[in-house]
Amino acid sequence: MCGIIGILSHPDSQVAQSLYDGLLVLQHRGQDAAGIVTSDHENISHRRANGLVRDVFRSKHSNSLRGSMGIGHVRYPTAGSSSVAEAQPFYTNTPFGVSLAHNGNLNNTSDIISGLLEYDHRRINTSSDSEALLNLFAAEIQRSLNGRPGGLDSLTEEDIFRAIERLHLRAEGSYSVVAMITGWGIIAFRDSHGIRPLSMGSRVVNGFTERLFSSESVACNTLGFNHEGDVSPGEAVIARMDGTISSKQCSNEVSHSPCIFEHVYFARPDSVIDGISVHSSRIRMGASLAKRISEKLPNHGIESVIAVPDSGRIAALELARVLDVPYREGFVKNRYIGRTFIMPGQTVRKDSVRKKLNTIREEFQDKVVLIVDDSIVRGNTSRRIVSMAREAGAKKVYFASCSPPIIHPNVYGIDMPAKSEYVAHGRTIEQISEVIGADWMIYQELDDLIEACKGDSGSDLVTFDCSCFDGVYVTGGINEEYLKRIEEMRSDSAKQTA
Repeated sequence: MCGIIGILSHPDSQVAQSLYDGLLVLQHRGQDAAGIVTSDHENISHRRANGLVRDVFRSKHSNSLRGSMGIGHVRYPTAGSSSVAEAQPFYTNTPFGVSLAHNGNLNNTSDIISGLLEYDHRRINTSSDSEALLNLFAAEIQRSLNGRPGGLDSLTEEDIFRAIERLHLRAEGSYSVVAMITGWGIIAFRDSHGIRPLSMGSRVVNGFTERLFSSESVACNTLGFNHEGDVSPGEAVIARMDGTISSKQCSNEVSHSPCIFEHVYFARPDSVIDGISVHSSRIRMGASLAKRISEKLPNHGIESVIAVPDSGRIAALELARVLDVPYREGFVKNRYIGRTFIMPGQTVRKDSVRKKLNTIREEFQDKVVLIVDDSIVRGNTSRRIVSMAREAGAKKVYFASCSPPIIHPNVYGIDMPAKSEYVAHGRTIEQISEVIGADWMIYQELDDLIEACKGDSGSDLVTFDCSCFDGVYVTGGINEEYLKRIEEMRSDSAKQTA
């Protein structure tokens, strides 16, 4: 999972500060590395490094990022390594100077890299699927030009659309992309399933319409852009430096299946994805969980509902309301500890959980409490939280997950562990409850989760990518051999020896 942003601003302005502010808003989507590339009419400026946005960019860096348009990225690695060489955006000189930032995961990276070498005579420098995607895009732009003379002035929107049409035929997996051609414009496009989100917005400054593309709509709201919706699955949108904008559907095989885990965990609650409010989705998750609890444990005796901050809070509030049980804040979160889900290595995660949360003892003392979290992956965080509740004096500890049991790998940009490390792998719910130390637990039903995320928005969305719950993969190329390779790469033991 990564965060991407692209901004085309007024020709007389400097875009670096807006890009920086936008990446700060998207920091929750990746904490491994950050990068920005900007362009004026002739040149590019860039800065990328490992670390948080605030650490990668200092005043001296921001002042050197010159130009009125640019793209940015925060990285959470799911393929390749954590080397600074794989920080984005990536750049290639040919043709014209193309930069690209990517959120998602390609499932046929090795085939793309082989094809680039054999047919396009391009060799990439890293194992990153994003660098492979950049070179694929650049190669198809070259092919679209077909030897036409005239330099950058000869490049047309139709050339770009043709390039993206052919890219869709060669790339498998999930990809939301912002790209920039030096001195020409910004391009945003999305895979034909729309697995990863990509919002867009605009604002008028001194008579010029500025454009923004970002992983989440909250960037539009924060930076003062009007949120205009989303780049559609298979669609490409071009914003030229002269202010013109054009779009085209570049895939004939569209099947909209966005990742449901965006609503469960990754996205900010103040974002709207594909016309659906994340906040409202989480409210509905809580309501459906409450109904299931009433059915399965009618004499529950719950005295208070306590959320695991922060992503479990909205659902917990609604769950408590529907159950007619007091909602209480029982955990204090250290805001300077990152999201444990996206931290590499088991030891680091366990240590982080100890430092991340502390209990308010009086909210647990001699009470039957229900703890609500967004999801359970390995179970280590859940087990530690239940233990903390007992240490604080809880009589009984129940546990609720806003999502179903995670039992399959995610191959579209979420670096979940090897499935053998999932707490739900090969276990019943009763066994999982025993593992985490709860007196009783409940998971969200998948049908309920889908309905919660569809809501009543009027969206024509039919389904979601729910592959980590049901093992159904919406793209091609996902077979047992591929899943075995994923398993080998993602185990904690493999990461510790890497």
